[in-house]
Amino acid sequence: MLYQTASLRRSLAASLSIIAVATAAPTMAQDQSAEEEQQGSPTASETIVVEETGEDDFHNRRIDADGTIIVSAEGLRQFDILAGASVVAGDDLDENMNGQIGEVLASLPGVTATGFAPGASRPILRGFSGERVKVLVDGIGAIDVSNTSADHAVSIDPLTAESIEVLRGPAVLLYGSQAIGGAVNVIDKRIPRRIPTEPVHIDALVRVDTVADLREGGASFDIPVGDGFVFHADGSYRKTDDVQVPGFVLADGLRAELLEEAAEEEDAGEFEEAEELREAANARGTLFNSGTETWTANGGLAFFRGDSSLGFSVGVYDTLYGVPIRPGAGHHEEEGGMDVGEEEGPETVSIGLRQYRADLRGDIELGDGFFERLKIRTGYSDYTHTEFEGDEVGTTFDVQGVEARAELVQDPVADLRGSVGVQYYFRDFFAQGAEAYVAPNRTEQLSLFALQEYGDGPLQLEGALRYETTDVDSTQLGVERAFDGFSGALGLAWQADDSIRLGVNLSRVSRAPSAEELFSEGPHIATQQFEIGDVDLTMERAWGAEIFARGIAGDFEFSLAAYRNWFDDYIYLSANGEEEDELPVFLYLQQDATYSGVEGEVVWNFYEGDNLDLRADFRAEYIDAKLNDGTYVPRIPPLGLLGALEADAGEFSLRGEVEWFDAQRDVAPFETETDGYTLLNASATWRPLRGDPAVTVILKAENLLDQTARRASSFTKDFVPLPGRNVSLAVRMSI
Repeated sequence: MLYQTASLRRSLAASLSIIAVATAAPTMAQDQSAEEEQQGSPTASETIVVEETGEDDFHNRRIDADGTIIVSAEGLRQFDILAGASVVAGDDLDENMNGQIGEVLASLPGVTATGFAPGASRPILRGFSGERVKVLVDGIGAIDVSNTSADHAVSIDPLTAESIEVLRGPAVLLYGSQAIGGAVNVIDKRIPRRIPTEPVHIDALVRVDTVADLREGGASFDIPVGDGFVFHADGSYRKTDDVQVPGFVLADGLRAELLEEAAEEEDAGEFEEAEELREAANARGTLFNSGTETWTANGGLAFFRGDSSLGFSVGVYDTLYGVPIRPGAGHHEEEGGMDVGEEEGPETVSIGLRQYRADLRGDIELGDGFFERLKIRTGYSDYTHTEFEGDEVGTTFDVQGVEARAELVQDPVADLRGSVGVQYYFRDFFAQGAEAYVAPNRTEQLSLFALQEYGDGPLQLEGALRYETTDVDSTQLGVERAFDGFSGALGLAWQADDSIRLGVNLSRVSRAPSAEELFSEGPHIATQQFEIGDVDLTMERAWGAEIFARGIAGDFEFSLAAYRNWFDDYIYLSANGEEEDELPVFLYLQQDATYSGVEGEVVWNFYEGDNLDLRADFRAEYIDAKLNDGTYVPRIPPLGLLGALEADAGEFSLRGEVEWFDAQRDVAPFETETDGYTLLNASATWRPLRGDPAVTVILKAENLLDQTARRASSFTKDFVPLPGRNVSLAVRMSI
């Protein structure tokens, strides 16, 4: 029965693209004269307001007559109450550029990063990570294994991204009810969004830094080739050495533990082992085995006719990165596997990852019927992830997957707007090697969703519904699980005046357990954990409530939110204090939980002159998360505050900021506490062409006081501190 359903769903997924192309052919041929008017620009139904500027922009960002940048975000314009979106683009994206998406977004309110290693750092939204945060490429999933474990990198290079959108709260129902914490949507350049006005449009960026001897560069080219076609190509390369860190590499507690073990070894006459433990405890200045090397290459072609477009792309993402290992952690293989001991020197673990990906996007005008547009999005991924122990292959993970989405957008009638859609996801996961801790499995999911908004006056009502049916099976284990879940969200907002909006959102969401949560059992060398899943896990469900206020009041721009989530059968990974194969045992457990939090940002534009604008930026976030038994949820970020001053003189911009994070003492059993820390950062932006952003030079200094900092949300906080003092220089060109 499971495989009959699977066959039906695969047929439906394939039909999405066929129907879209068939629909596009007659529609796109109807009005060729409209090409000069539209030139493939994004339609109003795809956009949200982000920031103000006076400059034109290519790709997905449009400029209104009042100088407002409009950024692509499928379905979010008519559902902006539910959305609560933040967008990082332009200079902000360049200033915060990093090889990992989590680090790019880490300074936003309510956002931090896993910080597992310099080569693997995934976003954490409102304290949620892994399965509860969906990372998207232009509206569909990355189709990798970054959600399954903190040591797995996201297969997306921010260097060639146009913008990155962070969606919080009920807006995630647009993309998947399992993403309870939120979604990160990377708008990339691989499929052109409009026809450039120049013969060739070029975007390029190069950057170097001091803390890891970074060398990186990327470029993209968009070329109109006639008859409504646009060709795109892009590529990037990034290489870093071991990261420089302030003070001791290890946290005080772990250092004390190793020094005590060294004394015991010395008392037993094991002088060589004692010396190695002391050397590990006293390591400082450099995070061993933290270098990275990444390259990407992509090509795409899009066709524009009137107000419709259809395009596809193919590409490859390749990275090799070191994984720092907890000193003193034992590890061995049974049944003839490789033994790794101190006598062989420092153990090194690295991960090689390669993904081949193909994508299709269509935006088809349907005429004057009930539905005005058909939007389709499909992605296919062939992904291989290899964990190396020294030069030997330890474990290989292979994933083949497809995700397809089709959405019909209604023609607005009176005060009612909305859309309906279907989404399909399939992943075939196979692991082999001495530490294939997850059994081969397949996941298949079919979703139906509907979104509606009513009202243009002071009061507006929005609603979203989503149904998902998920099948997860492992033939090797002889286990088949099927889950059906309904999710919904309701939002009510009051527009106090033209610039202030107050509102409340309510949601009920359901999430099926992932294959990793169900089928894990074995040693995982990269995370230095023995992970054990539970095939009997039930669906995770949560009620959510959020109140918000955002807008402009005089010289102040603000966005404030308070939220609470009540979980039934919350799934989490936690240590139990035992060891297996000389590794600490981590179990996937389930019980009720409650998350509460506040986050906000206030910008004070306290001076506006003819040639100089001055502003102050304040951000804050706090999360409290407890399980039903009174213990704390593992790896929750502490109270965080940010204050900044910024000066913009057109040609030059200066920014200085202080980030402060409190100590985290509210930790789960067997979890390490973290001390508080303060980071002082500064940046200067120069636009040498009389303020024209076609060429931008960015000089940035981070952690100027060279403070030791450890993220409470990281699995590796005891032995992977944040980088020390860093100075970076970047040059961006867009012509």
